[in-house]
Amino acid sequence: MSGLLALLDDVTAIAKVAAASVDDVIGQAAKAGSKAAGAVIDDAAVTPKYVTGFSPARELPIVWRIAKGSMKNKLIFLLPAGLLLNAFAPWTITPLLMLGGAYLCFEGAEKIYHLFAPKHEAEDKLASVPVDAVHLEEQRVSGAIKTDFILSAEIMTIALAEIPDGSIWMEAATLAVVAIGITVMVYGSVALIVKADDLGLMMSAKGRLSIIRALGRGIVKAMPGFMKLLMIVGTAAMLWVGGSIVLHGTKELGVGWLYSRIHDLSHGLAHSIGQAEGFVTWAATAAQDGVFGLILGLILIPISSKILLPIWNTFRKKPGEVGGH
Repeated sequence: MSGLLALLDDVTAIAKVAAASVDDVIGQAAKAGSKAAGAVIDDAAVTPKYVTGFSPARELPIVWRIAKGSMKNKLIFLLPAGLLLNAFAPWTITPLLMLGGAYLCFEGAEKIYHLFAPKHEAEDKLASVPVDAVHLEEQRVSGAIKTDFILSAEIMTIALAEIPDGSIWMEAATLAVVAIGITVMVYGSVALIVKADDLGLMMSAKGRLSIIRALGRGIVKAMPGFMKLLMIVGTAAMLWVGGSIVLHGTKELGVGWLYSRIHDLSHGLAHSIGQAEGFVTWAATAAQDGVFGLILGLILIPISSKILLPIWNTFRKKPGEVGGH
């Protein structure tokens, strides 16, 4: 009997340790995932455009295909790569974070630039060319998964940088929880967004009560404005988070004079106002980080289009395509 009780005590102790470990993993994952808010919001804001133009019956299957590709990106490719870098080349984490932050700034600035840049006739003609639905779906899904890979890399790198040093298994478990949780959150939200108008139409047509029908009509009318708001929030979050990552990286590399200047200005402004100093400091810092991110992104647009893209296209050309042959 005493042996059985001792065994039960051991099992209870192991269960407590396991429960504590699970709590640690979930807590670390929540903290690490929250740091990737900009990339997460952008992911949720960007994805709905990939189902535009398809029949309602194909919307959820397309979102599901992209979600599976996103999970594969995070768990099969990015998680092992992140752990290996953290174990054998931790000095690469900050430069990679800065590179990802610069990409977020570029993406955000490019969206703003295209709002004001004149469209060319060639682009309009290309957009009007009919494409087979199956082929178009494959193109959209492939493009979405490629875009997701970049955003997922940023999310996983930010998360990895926030995880306290520990065993590789704890880091792997935390990253896995971040990967699964963020993927479910992003693509669950996307599924709700893309089907909201269908739900509104159904409510307006089949609702038994007038208030239900009115709510359905309101949802249908509100969705275009909501999508625009989501894009604005996603773009602002990209610039803010991207700028913050790059500035914090400069501090880590020993050249953080601009980071310190922004920090001092924000605290000085909050102190002069004298109310809600924590919020004012955060808002002022985020605003300055966003302005820095926009300026950096606008600088990167011509560098990308005039230098990086031609180099990339040169390497992508097959031997028979060189010189236009």
